[in-house]
Amino acid sequence: MDNFDLTKIGVDYLLVNSTNKFLLEYVPIEENSVNKLTGFTGDVGDALICPDGKVLLFVDSRFHIQADLEVDHSKVEVVKLKLGQKIDDEICLKIKPNSVLGIDLSKVSQSRYEYLTLLLKELNVQIKGYVSDEICRAGEFVQVDEPKMIKDNILITKSDELAYISGIRSFTYNYSTKVDGKLLILDGKRYLFTDYKGENARPLKEFNEFIKTVETALKVDKASITAEDYSLIKNPVPVKSPVKAMKSVKTKSEIEHMKYCFDMTDKALRTTRDWIMENDNLSEYDIANQLESNFRKFGAKSLSFQSIVAINENSALAHYNKSDKNKILKDGDLVLIDCGAYYDRGLATDITRVFVKGEPSELQKKVYTTVLKVFLNCYNYQMTNQTTGYEIDKLAHCIFDKNPVDGFEFSHGLGHGVGISVHEAPPNLSKNEIAKTVIKNNMCFTIEPGLYNEKEFGVRLENTCHLEDGEIVSFAKMPFEKKLINMSLLSDSEKEYLNDFEVV
Repeated sequence: MDNFDLTKIGVDYLLVNSTNKFLLEYVPIEENSVNKLTGFTGDVGDALICPDGKVLLFVDSRFHIQADLEVDHSKVEVVKLKLGQKIDDEICLKIKPNSVLGIDLSKVSQSRYEYLTLLLKELNVQIKGYVSDEICRAGEFVQVDEPKMIKDNILITKSDELAYISGIRSFTYNYSTKVDGKLLILDGKRYLFTDYKGENARPLKEFNEFIKTVETALKVDKASITAEDYSLIKNPVPVKSPVKAMKSVKTKSEIEHMKYCFDMTDKALRTTRDWIMENDNLSEYDIANQLESNFRKFGAKSLSFQSIVAINENSALAHYNKSDKNKILKDGDLVLIDCGAYYDRGLATDITRVFVKGEPSELQKKVYTTVLKVFLNCYNYQMTNQTTGYEIDKLAHCIFDKNPVDGFEFSHGLGHGVGISVHEAPPNLSKNEIAKTVIKNNMCFTIEPGLYNEKEFGVRLENTCHLEDGEIVSFAKMPFEKKLINMSLLSDSEKEYLNDFEVV
């Protein structure tokens, strides 16, 4: 970073993405360019290299504390986005007029490229595109489902959409079952380009030349295709991805499979919880290893994301990912576990629970019960055929505001969709525009309120749910912790809501 010379590529600023060439939200740390540049290990965040060599790291509220702890502040300035702020708007505010911005066209969506171009035009800022030389991952894929039917001529380049439509998954890598590649559906015929090995696949290197020969109009979603790939299409027809909507509503078969997956997830987590209570001198690292072992014991093929095992103040980091060998759980300590796994059909699970070794403090009980109060009310939200995640998230914030805990704050969205990716949208429960999408029957999503104080601890309680006949139903059956609940803080109706869940 010290020797990065922007003049060699003829730009004043350089945008560095945390995504890869397939626009994945969560890129393995060894492939994350932002991590290599800044040392930040969080999943999401982009960086801007400035003319003076300073690096600006843009992170949302989930990563404010973590970024501060991880970067060298003499070289990196953390730009902390508030809920509802758009990252590209804030990036453009940091760029001086009459300058040149470099962007990797192979790692930015066409819609983002156009949005940045529009914003920067008023500043007379020129965008200089380039394409990085990056080796794509490879592996093997298997057929786990019948391909879904699409009649349109369409190009699909987003990994989770490709995996969904093709009915294929890869279990080569931890934390993902998606298959990187390009899927062209043309006159009813499918052309799959990927370096993953499997039946009827063509090498990825053949895609660029093949797509240039296609004269037919192709439907494409600008939000899920890179600017590089978009430039190769002779006759693009911009549409909103039909696949995104299709995969957001799960089939009856997928719902039944997810019930099985969460039954196994509950068993893995409950076994781990019991092991924690029965053993002493356990580190975060020990617990994370035992948790993964239990997932494998109950049939998981891989984890759906790196498990969060966080003791005391570490639990205040919403996406903590260290699993410290030297952080030992002692009597009175709180531990947060956020975890999930993939099973044989490649759909993710996601759950968060909080435990205390020994007897809890009154503060731990107050925070836990307040979070539980929010969860119970949001879980029992009176749904209509027009209810959106935006409304449920608003309720969560309203309840937290009415039941404040000094020094603790709710710093992220209430929930997200779950499917092939552990984070999908739609549905979404947050202050974001995407959360204004109506929640439909058989959509799967998390409800995960939390409260955090970086000097104390954090509590998050998360169940993955689905909408069934107009009612929210939880896949997870993992109990809540009786000794952490202050029943006097719950209303009579909330106590009735709690009867739907096991408490141990």
